[in-house]
Amino acid sequence: MQRPVSSLPLNPFVKVKLVSAGFRFTADLLHLKPPQLSTGASLSQQEALEVLQAVRGAGEGAVSLTALELLQKEEEELRSIVTFSSQLDAALGGGLPVGKTTEICGAPGVGKTQLCLQLAVDVQIPSCFGGVGGQVVFIDTEGSFLLQRVVDIAAAAVQHCSLLVEDDEQRVAMTTLSVESILSNIFLVRCHDYVELLAELHLLPDFLSEHQRVRLLVIDSVAFPFRQHFDELSQRTRLLNGIAQQLIGMATSHNMAVVVTNQMTTRLQGSQSQLVPALGESWGHAPTIRLLLHWAGPRRLAAIFKSPGHMDSTVQYQITSEGFRDANQSELPQRIPP
Repeated sequence: MQRPVSSLPLNPFVKVKLVSAGFRFTADLLHLKPPQLSTGASLSQQEALEVLQAVRGAGEGAVSLTALELLQKEEEELRSIVTFSSQLDAALGGGLPVGKTTEICGAPGVGKTQLCLQLAVDVQIPSCFGGVGGQVVFIDTEGSFLLQRVVDIAAAAVQHCSLLVEDDEQRVAMTTLSVESILSNIFLVRCHDYVELLAELHLLPDFLSEHQRVRLLVIDSVAFPFRQHFDELSQRTRLLNGIAQQLIGMATSHNMAVVVTNQMTTRLQGSQSQLVPALGESWGHAPTIRLLLHWAGPRRLAAIFKSPGHMDSTVQYQITSEGFRDANQSELPQRIPP
């Protein structure tokens, strides 16, 4: 069934331009690039990106499944990416779930990027060790991706896996698991503003189709590009809603975990103020799971404060030279949970 362009969540003026240029259905736009659409419909580059983003969102998940088929699919693909904090993994039922979207919120310096770097390494742990053996696309919007930090985390993960070897399959896996192989499976993209982020997300499905081992997408952070140069909040909300739908669709259709970090902002309630995740309440409904990393005195705490499948809980963690760990490092798991 073809979807009319007029039904897309776009500015009415943009819809008129599209229809006037002969684009009546979303199928007419599927194979166009932003410059082609910009020229063909007399749109700006930003408007063209927004249109194609909406088209992508409308097309994801078009194939329907019965509840039984969905259950069988989830049972076959039910895997998680460990965090190397045994307490947080236990609270999450094994780690961050593949096929779902997770938001990590927190104040600067609390460890959001450190957890993302840890996940970028951990997603590559071979399946014989209980991992998913995948690759990662890491979109850096703040310039916070530190290569030497990744090297340290990767070296610690390789060393940890080497201590778990018990059979021939694991010995063979260790011959190809190295710091170099981990670095080669991290696809890093630097986006300097929201237009570059929108463009990257538009191109990403084609990249994922060509790199089918990608099991993790990280955006660190989704808030940074949208907290500057936006006087029109309705436009920001519209773009963020489009991004949210794209991420949910990609997580499902490409069977990967999507992790985004978010900053904190101050919200006034009467005469008092409190720190809350940025980007507003509508954005907060988008991720399946929301983690809040925060300080309690000198302690770092990770709280699950939104998840349909897990109880709200809080665990303590620390950032060590080897990465994201339990507050008591001696509590490192003796094996990686399946």
